Amino acid sequence: MKNSIGSSVILTLFGESHGEEIGVVLDGMAPGIEVNLEAIEEALSKRRPQGPTDTARREADHFRIVSGVFNGHTTGTPICILIPNENTRSQDYEKSAGLARPGHADYAAHVKYAGFEDYRGGGHFSGRITAGIVAAGAIVTQALKAKGIRIGTHILSCGDISDRSFDNFEADFNELEKKDFPVLEPVEQQMKDYILSAKHELDSVGGRIQTAITGLPAGVGEPWFDSLEGVLSRAVFAIGGIKGIEFGAGFAFAEMKGSQANDSLYNENGSIKTRTNNNGGINGGISNGMPIVFNCAVKPTPSISRPQDTVDLSTGQDARLNLVGRHDPAIIRRICIVISSITALVICDEMAKKFGTDWLR
Repeated sequence: MKNSIGSSVILTLFGESHGEEIGVVLDGMAPGIEVNLEAIEEALSKRRPQGPTDTARREADHFRIVSGVFNGHTTGTPICILIPNENTRSQDYEKSAGLARPGHADYAAHVKYAGFEDYRGGGHFSGRITAGIVAAGAIVTQALKAKGIRIGTHILSCGDISDRSFDNFEADFNELEKKDFPVLEPVEQQMKDYILSAKHELDSVGGRIQTAITGLPAGVGEPWFDSLEGVLSRAVFAIGGIKGIEFGAGFAFAEMKGSQANDSLYNENGSIKTRTNNNGGINGGISNGMPIVFNCAVKPTPSISRPQDTVDLSTGQDARLNLVGRHDPAIIRRICIVISSITALVICDEMAKKFGTDWLR
């Protein structure tokens, strides 16, 4: 199984939704980097369910760092973080054992692992596993921030309700850090009402999110098969629920002319910049010094309470699924910190490859 990502700084995930614990190993971090436990707690709180627009499964996420950190700093050895599963209700899944949930990995996992997979709550494919990404990402995010690199993600749209795009990046990042519902304009209640309406109809919704990276110097990344877009996309698509990504103008390029799409360059006090940022801060797979901006499509949560057609994997016969349990009517709020965290891990690895792992210290 490919549960690791990175070349110099390597992240490895383990655990299942209803297992005893989930966790993460972060290897390759330089020694001497400050580890702020409050920053980890704050990041996990942004992923944690809150209120009626999220799942009723609430986990305290009492994480333990069991290696790689001593006296508040990284030691340079692998960092292992464990997070217990404290609020499981496995009996909910026993009632529908063998019934593949539409939109989930149940059938694909059943075939790949010959029926030995832990199906409870999605097992290893559950969004619960992303808590480890967020915990490790918080360490990396603080290290990058100390070097002037910042990352933020907000909800760009939910249904027909839209937020504005990033504009004043630093001010926008500061605003998002204060919020549990990450939007830049006063559209939070409208989006919540839309999500709750779907929940009332025993349905779910998706949307779009937008991520930005500032402070990344020009020249980071590789051409062709290790392009910066490529490594970011690989990491982002590992997150369940992400079904599309576009950088800069993205699919809007299809309707543009070259005179509109090209980003004109100019010199500002010795620094080369572009007047527009249609290419999202990347040319030829390499950063050009402008903010990196990309949007992701988040699909509606596949766990819904409406009756659905499926197949009983134990018999191979058609069946009817009436799903019970605790599920998010939308994951779009909670996924924002996950995308920011996995992005931070990719950027950390890219910087370590270019400048060496000690660069972060």
